[in-house]
Amino acid sequence: MDQPRDRAILYGAAFLRATATGMVAVLLGIHLARLGFDPGAIGAVVAAGLSGAAFAALLVTLGGDRVGRRRVLLLLALAGAAGTALVAFASQPALVGLAAFFGMLNGMGRDRGASMILDQVVLPATTTDRTRTAAFARYNIAQDAGHALGSLLAGLPALLRTAFPIGEQDSLRIGVGATAVLLLGTAVLYRGLSPAVEATEGKRRPTLSPSSRRIVTRISALFALDGLGGGFLTTALLSYFFFARFGVGEGVIGLLFFGARVMNAFSHLGAAWLARRIGLVNTMVFTHIPSSLLLVTVSIAPSFAVAAALFLLREGLVEMDVPTRQSYVMAVVAPEERTTASGITHLVRLGAWAVAPAFAGIVMRAGSFAAPLWIGAGMKISYDVLLYAAFRSVRPPEERMDPGFLATKR
Repeated sequence: MDQPRDRAILYGAAFLRATATGMVAVLLGIHLARLGFDPGAIGAVVAAGLSGAAFAALLVTLGGDRVGRRRVLLLLALAGAAGTALVAFASQPALVGLAAFFGMLNGMGRDRGASMILDQVVLPATTTDRTRTAAFARYNIAQDAGHALGSLLAGLPALLRTAFPIGEQDSLRIGVGATAVLLLGTAVLYRGLSPAVEATEGKRRPTLSPSSRRIVTRISALFALDGLGGGFLTTALLSYFFFARFGVGEGVIGLLFFGARVMNAFSHLGAAWLARRIGLVNTMVFTHIPSSLLLVTVSIAPSFAVAAALFLLREGLVEMDVPTRQSYVMAVVAPEERTTASGITHLVRLGAWAVAPAFAGIVMRAGSFAAPLWIGAGMKISYDVLLYAAFRSVRPPEERMDPGFLATKR
């Protein structure tokens, strides 16, 4: 059934949430560093926020359909706004860590939290199999636009200091606090979702058929590996890497990540087109490996200009697997299994992301700012190779039932 209004609300909420995520991820590391947090403590705060997101993902997976998808999305938005506001104005490490946990603070720089589980479940029901990947591509473009705007808005503290007699720390607090307002905006949008987004009676228990369970178990194990690699590459830590390695401030870093999110948007525009020609799994793997190799070159770049150029090239490829991955997972399970499948696959990613940043911070504190980039890239390449070996023959309905769907047959 086509539901354009609900689909538009999902796109709008994704845009606002991604704007908040993009902004806070750039500012968080610098904000905490100015508070006196060392790299290990910064990594711990990022890990606490991602741990909170993982815990929320678990709750959503187990009870999201029974409590009500609209109600849960509202609660997640309000909790995120409250926790982010407290992070902005607290100074004690323990309090900041608790606020990050309960606010599900996302230092990844990309919107991959618990709310996205339900967005991902509802979105396929608003379209058809043939246009499903395109719908996910547009959803991710909305996120990319938000990520880009958020990265640009990360220059707000610098603008405030120029326009008003305000100190650096206060300007950073205002910048982080502004993201809480954006999260409140998502709550307003979610209130407008129709009853059609809710699970049908009798299909609200988190279950998987034996065949779907095998697929979800295998792919979740691989997503955990990819998530560990991604946890070494959060935007908060990458922002700190550019800040510490090359001495650039939040304004310049914000512009860099704005450019990165623009490159992500272009990659999503091409993802659905490429998937129609070579298939979802091939698109996921054959664009992801080069992006990881480019990340290694960023770590050894001799100057910020070179590192920035290589980083932007990497960002033009790294996100092409996202809409294809989301579409693939939703396609290979039954509609009534989508909340469970989405929840489990997101949960393992969030759990892995929550573990890795603390270790990345420890590695940075030991004096090797580039080591997290090497570790993260190595894990991601391993994931791609294993994913291709395990799932190249497991095809979604549009590829399996309609051979003409692929413009170029394998």
